Amino acid sequence: MKRKTLSLAIACAMLPTIAWAQDAQPAAEPAQATTPAARKATLDTVTVTARKREETLQEVPVAVTAFTAESLDKLQIEDLGDLDAQVPNLTVYAARGSSSTITAYIRGVGQSDPLWGVDPGVGIYMDDVYIARPQGGLLDVFDVDRIEVLRGPQGTLYGKNTIGGAIKYVSRALTPDVQGFGSVAIGNYGQRDFKAGIGGGLGGNDALRARVAVADMHRDGFGENLVTGEDVSDKDITAFRFSLGAYVTDEFDLQFNLDHVDDTSGVRAAQMLAPNPFAPSLFAPNPLAPENAPLVDNRFDVRNGMPNINDTEMLGVSATANYRFSEDLTFKYVWAKRESDTETNIDFDTLQAKVADVKAFYSDEQTTNELQANYDAGGRARGVMGIYAFDGSAGGQVLNNFFNLSFGDTQGTVYTQSTAVYADWTFDLTSQLKLDIGARYTDETKHAVVANRCYSNDTFTTIANCAGLTTPVAAGFDKSIRFKNTSPKISLDYQVNDDLMVYALATRGFKSGGYNIRAQSTAVPRSAEPFQDEQVDSYEIGSKMGLLDQTLFLNAAYFYNDYKDIQLSVFTGYTLPNGQPAFFGDFTNAGAGTVQGLEFEYQWLASDHFTLSGNLAWLDAQFDEYMFKGFNIADQQEFTNAPDFSGAVNLEYRTPVGDMGELSARMTYSYQSEVTATTEVTRDPVTGVVTNPITQDGYGLLNAGVAWRFDDHWSLSLQGTNLTDKEFLTTGYVIPALGVRTGFYGNPRQYQLTLKYDF
Repeated sequence: MKRKTLSLAIACAMLPTIAWAQDAQPAAEPAQATTPAARKATLDTVTVTARKREETLQEVPVAVTAFTAESLDKLQIEDLGDLDAQVPNLTVYAARGSSSTITAYIRGVGQSDPLWGVDPGVGIYMDDVYIARPQGGLLDVFDVDRIEVLRGPQGTLYGKNTIGGAIKYVSRALTPDVQGFGSVAIGNYGQRDFKAGIGGGLGGNDALRARVAVADMHRDGFGENLVTGEDVSDKDITAFRFSLGAYVTDEFDLQFNLDHVDDTSGVRAAQMLAPNPFAPSLFAPNPLAPENAPLVDNRFDVRNGMPNINDTEMLGVSATANYRFSEDLTFKYVWAKRESDTETNIDFDTLQAKVADVKAFYSDEQTTNELQANYDAGGRARGVMGIYAFDGSAGGQVLNNFFNLSFGDTQGTVYTQSTAVYADWTFDLTSQLKLDIGARYTDETKHAVVANRCYSNDTFTTIANCAGLTTPVAAGFDKSIRFKNTSPKISLDYQVNDDLMVYALATRGFKSGGYNIRAQSTAVPRSAEPFQDEQVDSYEIGSKMGLLDQTLFLNAAYFYNDYKDIQLSVFTGYTLPNGQPAFFGDFTNAGAGTVQGLEFEYQWLASDHFTLSGNLAWLDAQFDEYMFKGFNIADQQEFTNAPDFSGAVNLEYRTPVGDMGELSARMTYSYQSEVTATTEVTRDPVTGVVTNPITQDGYGLLNAGVAWRFDDHWSLSLQGTNLTDKEFLTTGYVIPALGVRTGFYGNPRQYQLTLKYDF
């Protein structure tokens, strides 16, 4: 498609950057005062690397949404969790009781279980480095160049665990000239945020460049523990990034990156959605309260009996070397090491009573190496090839106290070694028709060491026989399994005319299998057997259009996914040898499903002052097979985090205000239909026991903001989210054996005032 005044980068459901450019005048004439009539509105173009080579979004036959730094500011995107309304069929939120552990689903594919041994279904990347574990993955947005969200399997270029898609966080690049910013934000609930960044050449030397950015973000709790008075659902995060680059020659450069996050926020508030039958006299619900209402006056107040500790620390280092071998061929090598440590307390029952109290410790390390070659001679063929290696370990210990009578732990480590080779090439068959072919081969070994024990009391120091067993060992094994996968891709795109491109795509993605580290193999031997990797074969057709003389962009996509060996985390009941009922956290390949949907993204520059943008999505996710106790119960099971309908509309007004700069105002309304938030077997085909998953009815959220840019440096904005203070659930727990039915609510009404200085 011809490049005119608009870029598809802005057509992707985000508010655009409108540049008010004065019409050119002869140099000899003094500039005249400009008026709105003398200006013309243009939208900035954005280059992305969705296919690991630089392209404008208009050229990429892939469903991808990109957000510039300015768009992120306007939409008040504070962390990755704020993106979901602005991207079709994306669901992102903080995982249950944490504030920085990420749960992400794209097109109904993802993973909500953050425990080691289970891999995510949506890949998170920071500056070309894959973040393997969800702890700390809900990245805060600061000093960012752009964020790209790729929808659908990305198995060819991005590899395993991008079966649903990928989210790429791209930091600001190193520049020879000095650039920076500083911002201060204050808001309700005691919000006080400070963010700053500065970078440029060192000592007047363009060949040596550096950049440092910091963020210190604090907020009081949305509620409190009514017993201890401590804040809950608060925010206390400090983060920084440092980059140092040496541009040795025009052909060779080196860059070193360091990032660190320290999250000492308290636990998120969980609310009882029904009284616990094992503590029926405690905090019974108000009979007049609506369904899903919390059992205390404030949905963010709690009566938890566990410590208010939910700490995560994450550290990453990387080194990147770029070498231009010739005008046609460049090489890129990326080495990275990441590690994180987490301590969290999960009071499943939310009571002072010790019904279901869990303390967890996680410790993760990973080292990655990637060598990439990019070829483009300006001819009919161009492409990228690479070799990738991952070496990681993830483990820890989870201490379980049930009814203050049963004490056990889950402990061990899962070691992963994975290597892959990949290639993706584009061929110009004609001046209008392009063929893209790619494939990735992955060879991976998972080695699980599991040692789950039972104890005599809540000190977890004296080993004792498990209830109903004559051994203290609930599970003890040391096993390995090897997975091999080939993920191909083929696409055709055809440039019908300057304003219309259509494409068709077929691709495959997979998510790693492994072992259930919560296994109870002594009582249930099959729980020590590995679960298999899951796979999606995806077929997609789409179009990217620039209409009305490039003032209206409309992108559309239809996809059909064949989803196999779906991995699900469920609570499974069983009977001990003495006849006593028990349960454990099970993990299994439940079966297969079909997921299809439609996605529309639009952007309309209605006038020099008004811009309308947004998205609309339809999703149909159905189980074709769901095997449980030998029965196929697919007809009664629902996909989690897969609303039938969702979308958002953004309306922005911008106008210059004479010599006083520029004023803009924005309003955003987003909606999603009913969604199932948890995964349970709704009706046991053997016992007939019915368990209702947590669902959230359809709801809409209203956000708005006004910003005043005084000049090229200073700006002031007032923004608010969830202005109607809508109550809505994001996720929760349902554990019938423990009487647990709790939910986590999305953030309440918030507003903030931000002063920013750019230079």
